[in-house]
Amino acid sequence: MKSWPIPNIPNLPGAGVAPSIFNTVSGGIVSSAPEGETATLYVCGITPYDATHIGHAATYLFYDLLLRSWKDAGYKTVYAQNVTDVDDPLLERANETGVDWRDLAQEQTDLFRSDMETLSILPPEHYVGVTETIDRIADGVASLLERGLAYHVPVAGTLGDIYFDNEAAAKAIDWSVGSTTPYDQATLEKFSRERGGDPEREGKHSPLDPLLWRAEREGEPSWESVVGRGRPGWHIECSVIAIDALGTDITVQGGGLDLIFPHHDFSAGHALALSGHPLAKIFNHTSLVSYRGAKMSKSLGNLVFVSQLTADGIDPAAIRLALLANHYRTQWEWTDALLGEAQTRLALWTSAFGSQAVGSKAQGGNLFRADVLLTDIRSALSRDMDAPAALHEIDAAAVAGIDDPLLARNAIDALLGVKLA
Repeated sequence: MKSWPIPNIPNLPGAGVAPSIFNTVSGGIVSSAPEGETATLYVCGITPYDATHIGHAATYLFYDLLLRSWKDAGYKTVYAQNVTDVDDPLLERANETGVDWRDLAQEQTDLFRSDMETLSILPPEHYVGVTETIDRIADGVASLLERGLAYHVPVAGTLGDIYFDNEAAAKAIDWSVGSTTPYDQATLEKFSRERGGDPEREGKHSPLDPLLWRAEREGEPSWESVVGRGRPGWHIECSVIAIDALGTDITVQGGGLDLIFPHHDFSAGHALALSGHPLAKIFNHTSLVSYRGAKMSKSLGNLVFVSQLTADGIDPAAIRLALLANHYRTQWEWTDALLGEAQTRLALWTSAFGSQAVGSKAQGGNLFRADVLLTDIRSALSRDMDAPAALHEIDAAAVAGIDDPLLARNAIDALLGVKLA
């Protein structure tokens, strides 16, 4: 599956450092520096319907900042992202709207790519659809079956669906459900029920055992495979796609806070069961975005779309600045006031650092030094990706005046992805 064009990143003098970020598993701030020269990143992609809302954009923007900081520190980066282009929510939306599920997936994936390009988000080198990976996923499921880490739950007298056996996996690979989450059993079952699981299904060994392979049902898409005709479950797709694209021990596995359980916990468990190695060294999560007093979500329908904002004439750089004004681990709410503040900030920065700004080196006076501003931005991002602090440093420089507008403009572009006219 094609990705989207790579935005130009200006070269900067010197080098930054790999930022420290929050690791959900350890519950603390850790260095994101890879052991070698290459930093790898896997971020769970969209299920292509209702793309791209501001909640999506906030998550992908944060990992864009992480990639930019790694590159600024001199690391090579390899980024992979999946597209869940066949899954129950997508099929349900297609049925509701009378659109073929394949057409809906293609349309929404195209829209997402366009929005990411508009927002100057760095694209993944590996952008992989589930429908492109059916055979590899089925092979993984077959391997788990053969090793006694999966089992069938009959459907209409057939062998039926295939589930991951959590208890067997815990004995075989020193892993158990909840080991990477802060939740108790009741909360795990609640989240499983709300987030695609089926804890009440009869025939399962344990309520939290997740679906690996859904046997063919009438009216649903399915594929021939080594484990019978059907389609993949949700978590196994990311395990296989991530391992195929990046290997194991990925530097950072990222996504929204609502993916901690069940998705990331199970995709990590599946990957460990398949490879014998941890999926990632750091599991990092972005906070959720609210709108009109409730979490922005597809189920509630309280969504703000990037494409609608740009269609209304909002500068994409202002959208980026509105998102950057909130720390990735702080829950926040999208408002018209927030966007207005971002537009005011963009005008200030454009006046101070844009291509029409007057070079000030020859003017002397008590001007803010651009090389100091570059250091300040790097320092803010190194501290758990504190983008709001970086914005405040740039605001101060814009008000004081800068000795080298070009360097300031390039730093803002390269590190924050905000292109000033």
